[in-house]
This record gives sequence, structure tokens and C-alpha cells, in this order.
Amino acid sequence: MTDLPLSGVRVIDLTRILSGPFCAMILGDLGADVIKIEAPGGDHVRGQGEKVDGFSWYFASFNRNKRSIVLDLRRPEGLAVLERLLSDADILTENFRPGVLADMGLTPERLARINPRLIVVSVNGYGSTGPYADRPAFDFIAQAMSGYMTTNGTPETGPLRSGPPMTDLIAGLYAALGAVAALAGRDRGGPAQRVEASMMMSMLSMMAYLSANALVTGRDAAPTGNDHPIASPYGLFRAQDGDIAIAPSTLPIVRRLLAEIGLPDLLSDPRFATNEARVANRAALNALIDAALADDTQDNWIARLNRAGVPCGRVQTLTEALADPQVAAQDMVLEVPHPGHGTVRMVGFPVKFSDTPLRVRRPAPDLGAQTEEVLAEAGYGPDDIAAFRAGGLLG
Repeated sequence: MTDLPLSGVRVIDLTRILSGPFCAMILGDLGADVIKIEAPGGDHVRGQGEKVDGFSWYFASFNRNKRSIVLDLRRPEGLAVLERLLSDADILTENFRPGVLADMGLTPERLARINPRLIVVSVNGYGSTGPYADRPAFDFIAQAMSGYMTTNGTPETGPLRSGPPMTDLIAGLYAALGAVAALAGRDRGGPAQRVEASMMMSMLSMMAYLSANALVTGRDAAPTGNDHPIASPYGLFRAQDGDIAIAPSTLPIVRRLLAEIGLPDLLSDPRFATNEARVANRAALNALIDAALADDTQDNWIARLNRAGVPCGRVQTLTEALADPQVAAQDMVLEVPHPGHGTVRMVGFPVKFSDTPLRVRRPAPDLGAQTEEVLAEAGYGPDDIAAFRAGGLLG
């Protein structure tokens, strides 16, 4: 099979929990050889989430395409082993608080001496400079501090977090993007740069028109729940038997919507003639649309509106979305055999490559499963490895 885009790239992964492991998983999915270094006891996520016979599917879903070794980095011998592994690696991923890597002795200068071609990728809470650099961070806190929470919910609910840990995931995604960009630059003769992505700044970068408008006006947008802050009609509307999400984002699509539901002349009403007027009179407009949709079923309206070129869909639960025929057609739920743990179902690859389709080359590893294999590749002999194990260095 043709090599994947990052085949031949080696990643030493010191990350744990979610943001960093997500970054390293993306690199592994793209073909990199990811060596996950875990402390004795392993990544905390091994014990989190729903489990089957004690095996965490949460861990399995974010640690595929990696190899695991156990190494006690609190001991000088452990750091010496890590340095040997870094000597021929391409990327080091870490999500410690800023300064922890240097406190371990792995300063930028030391890492450059070990391997001048090493790209260091850091995921953290707030960035490595500024007044918050030393603060501990979790997704919930970063959602709050980025302004994101205040854009969710309604004036009645107050600020709301999103269900998924968005700041972890977005920071991990940016870190992976930065890693491949730095790798491409290095391989064209540029420097082996350090790459950093923080949870708060990554989330802030995703605020789109909300941050643009705040910068223009100096005002915060009021939370509008399922209604769009700057467009109307746009949101959830009620058919005979359930809600439909409808998103007519331009005037031509608004016209198509209104024509299809039997209200073609509504835009002649001064209350609805412009988008600004429709936003100001949103409640009245939504009531008219709901009344029109009450004449038919959810499924029929979705079919009719899509034929008319109006973006719409049913509000699905997560289990419904995972079972959706479009999700199946896109191979977005994978069944991955995990030796000793049965078959794990997990979300697949959202990025598609025409000639080198991504695949799970390795299931999520058991703790330390490849320790001896990786150490042997690094030049350690059986006696060395036995001595490490006897001394407790390998957990």
C-alpha cells in the first residue's frame, strides 16, 4: 500500500489526557510512528469513560496508531532513555504547563543539542508568555475565559459550556497543523521551529463574526440560543411532528424557503423586508414560519426544502447521528479489533485522501505494550532492558 503522508516521521509523545493525545493521534493517523511515553500507571484517560471489561473506549478512540512505552521520567536514567529516543525523532509533543519541560532538564538549548532537527510541539492552556502562562487549565476554564460560554445559551440560561471539550480539541487540531507546517518548512531547509497552541487562544480564534463584531462595536453579542445572532430566519422550527434546523443564510435562500412553505410575499411586509428588520422582528417571523410548517411532517419538509435548495436537517441525538446513513457512507464509524479487548467502535477519519486513505494501523496500545520493541530499536540490548525493568524504570 502507498505510504501515508507522514510515513517515515517519528513522533515522541509525552502528552496525556486529551488535547495533546488528540494532536498526536492526528499525526499517527496521517502515518507518523507515534511513540507514546507514559509514566508508571499510565495516562489517566485509561481509567476514564465507559469501559468494556475494564478497557476504556475513550482511551482507545484517542490513542490509536500509537505505540506505548512506560518510562519513569522522574529518574535520571529515564531522562537518558528519553534523550536517546529524541535523538532521531522528528517531533516531540508535550502538554505540560509552560516551563515543566525545561524543569526536567529538557531546555530548548538541550533539545537542540540532542537533535537540531527536532520540532517541539506544545499544547497548553494560555500560551507560554503572559500573566496566565503558569495557571493550570482545563477545557471548562478555557471555554469560560475565551468568551465562548457567553455566546451559548440564552439570556435566561446565562453562559453555557458546550458538550464536547472544544478547547482541548481545537488546540490539539491547531497543534497538529502547526506540526506538519513546521515539518514541511524544516524539510525545505528552514529551522526546526517550536510550535505552540493554547486552549484559550485556539477557542478565541474560532469566534468568527462574533469576535469581528465585538472588535468593531466594543459590545458583546447577546446569546440567542438556536437563533442566529445576525441572520433571520435561521434556527429551529416546528413541523407537525418535530423540529427542523433551517439555515437560509442569504436572501436568495430566504426567498426559496418562503416560497416553498407558502409565504412568498412575506418579504413585502416592512417588518421582514431586510435582514436587519427580520432580526428585529424575529419572534413574529418565526411564529409565521412555524404555523406554515405545521401543515406537514418533519420528513416531508426536509425532503421538500432540500429539493428547493434550502439547507435543513433533523435534530439528531448523538446515537442517531452515529447511525446516520451518510455517516456510514463516509466510513465515520470504525470497528477496530483490539487484541485482548474485543472490537472497539470509534469515530473515523474526517479528512479524506484520494490516493492514501487513512486507516487504523495500530489499535490503542496496552500500557507499555511496545516498551521492549521501542528500546531495542533505540539500540538497547536485552540485558539493558532487563536491568531497566528490574530497577523499576519501566514501571
